[in-house]
Amino acid sequence: MLTPVVDFLLARDDVDADKLTVRSAGRAGHPAGALAAVEALVGDCLRVLGPDHANTLFVRGLLAYRRADAGCSAGETVSAFERLLADELRVLGPDHPQTLIARHDVARWRGAAGDLAGAVAAFEQLLAERTRVLGGDHNDTLVTRDELAAWRGRGGDAAGAVAVLEHLLPDQLRVYGPAHPFTMNTRLRLAYWLERAGDVRGAVATLEHLLDDQIGALGAEHPSTMSTRDLLRELHRRRWR
Repeated sequence: MLTPVVDFLLARDDVDADKLTVRSAGRAGHPAGALAAVEALVGDCLRVLGPDHANTLFVRGLLAYRRADAGCSAGETVSAFERLLADELRVLGPDHPQTLIARHDVARWRGAAGDLAGAVAAFEQLLAERTRVLGGDHNDTLVTRDELAAWRGRGGDAAGAVAVLEHLLPDQLRVYGPAHPFTMNTRLRLAYWLERAGDVRGAVATLEHLLDDQIGALGAEHPSTMSTRDLLRELHRRRWR
């Protein structure tokens, strides 16, 4: 991800190449070294490119993730992404890909920080923006719908999660087909939230459709197929006990 930014800086005469250690630190798998390297890169971007350059904003987002990996709290990470989003809205505008990614990061980390209602509201806003900018069939839009369902469910609204997934699944079947992993995962999550909402019959029917698709696409002995078969047996047991 960082290679274009690093290459951009290395091409300039006013950057010390010895300080750009992001590649080796990141690839070596050392979180502390990667964090220090990205912090140094943010400093270089601020000095060479200025605070409003797209590359500077991009690296700030990566820095927030590196700090989270190094133990920064979810609340602090939310604040970092909220500041980044405000700057990207001002500099890049609401339709820029980086701005949409920052919206996603804010929504996700609000949930991680325990603000489930805030996460749902942020994903609802992100869904409206991605639908407007990218269209309803774009992968990012479909992924956002899936995440909205997940956070509704985690916030205690199993019926709301079911409603999102029941509308998402036909679009995935049309865009990706029944054998696509994304479609299959949605069937699995739909069954889960149906069961949590008290509709065991609906969960069973959903898993039966999923099992048929998995047998056709993956084979009867595939681990995912066997896992679905086990889940189906468990739901049948609960339904009739």
